[in-house]
Amino acid sequence: MSDKVIIFDTTLRDGEQCPGASMNLREKMEVARQLERLNVDVIEAGFPVISEGDFEAVQRIATEVKGPTIAGLARCVNKDIEAAAAAVKPAGERGRIHVFLATSKIHREHKLKKAHEEILRLAADGTRLAKSHCKDVEFSPEDASRTEPEFLAQVVETVIAAGATTVNIPDTVGFAVPEEYAALIRYLKDNVRNIDDAIISVHCHNDLGLAVANSLAAVQAGARQVEGTINGIGERAGNAALEEVVMALKTRADFFGKLHSEVHTREILKTSRIVSRMSGLHVQRSKAIVGENAFAHSSGIHQDGMLKMRETYEIMDPVEVGWGGTELPLTKHSGRHAMAARLEHLGFKLSDAEIGAVFVRFKEIGDKKKFVYDDDLSALVDDSMMPQDEGWQLESLEVSVASGKKPHAKVSLVREGSTKEAEADGNGAVDAAMRAIDAVAGRSGNLLEYNVQAVTQGHDALGEVTLKVDFGDGRLITGKGASTDVIEASARAYLNAINRTFIRRELGEKAEGI
Repeated sequence: MSDKVIIFDTTLRDGEQCPGASMNLREKMEVARQLERLNVDVIEAGFPVISEGDFEAVQRIATEVKGPTIAGLARCVNKDIEAAAAAVKPAGERGRIHVFLATSKIHREHKLKKAHEEILRLAADGTRLAKSHCKDVEFSPEDASRTEPEFLAQVVETVIAAGATTVNIPDTVGFAVPEEYAALIRYLKDNVRNIDDAIISVHCHNDLGLAVANSLAAVQAGARQVEGTINGIGERAGNAALEEVVMALKTRADFFGKLHSEVHTREILKTSRIVSRMSGLHVQRSKAIVGENAFAHSSGIHQDGMLKMRETYEIMDPVEVGWGGTELPLTKHSGRHAMAARLEHLGFKLSDAEIGAVFVRFKEIGDKKKFVYDDDLSALVDDSMMPQDEGWQLESLEVSVASGKKPHAKVSLVREGSTKEAEADGNGAVDAAMRAIDAVAGRSGNLLEYNVQAVTQGHDALGEVTLKVDFGDGRLITGKGASTDVIEASARAYLNAINRTFIRRELGEKAEGI
């Protein structure tokens, strides 16, 4: 058995299913390119059949991203498998179709209403159809951790015989505990006659906070592929955080022996930040590996030990995961070429038009700040994710606030060369600005989440606002904006959310996942 642990990233599929984390095509491409630099083995780029947008994203990633295997998810339904096959086709030999079907008793009886024999037939038929399109086929028995082991072994044996090259054992609802989950993997290795003809994969959810622990226990028991997401994002409590799995294997080589991944660990922090920006999901300060406090030491005893020998209180070298010295900042006198070079260093791949759009904002911010730091620059990139000809652009904003009077805002917005203005009162300055934007754009949203944070330090720090809005269809739309003025950043974020409603494709009925 190989000592390599295959790293399967599902940030763009399972991670994006987190409410409010939906990414547009441009944002997905940025994440996919960074995952390529991170050197993950497999990128699950989406669920092609559920929307035109998902199909296009998987197809573009399969066309442009080189190196990793590109997977598309499909139910054991012919149209799903055909869509996945067409989407991953540009990847050639690196394409993978990932089919799944629920197998647990509760799913069989209450969701599918099918008997054992029908489940086995559907699983075999789906696998064979996928195999007719693609050499690399993965099968997932959904809710495997709650499936009777004897029946699960039958399913696994059946799909391997039908051509599956990887069999994934999902802990779909985060129900398993490490010892039990490892025992299930060992049971399959001992009771599935053709188990050596496929790679065993694991896909763990974090409902009990055990996703990473379960994944590592499964690897010890013989699994050789781990599925998860960057920053652990995903439905409900999220998925296994891949950066934690990778660094656990590397840091505790004394325990895991020769087990290893081929991830370029110095790209981990950069990847975490790009995923956070593109998804609009902030990383908690105390998050392992990539949180702001991950390598911070405030205790006097700890600081003293660190000064004498770093290893007294640090089990990892922060440089190994991408932490390091701050680069020299740019100023308003820096040119477009210098800014573009910094963006490339930060992992962004922008078109000339997008670089031009960021440069305009860079100059605006440069007039208000002495230095423009890397984090400032990354925040400005979000504005370029919205094509200039596909949405409203903020031309000007005036807000007046006085004691005893309602805050008043006046906005001027531009779209397709046409300028419109509106004024509105509000319960606060931000509310007034949003109401004025509503009057111009003809949309009215219900603000459900609002977050503002300083991107860098100092009185002239760039403020970055991330908000989530419901425009009446029950779907959370994320908006992002940045400025040295928090009111302007809020207006930009709200406008960003409105623009997304104009250009986003309807997802249709959301299919279940694993």
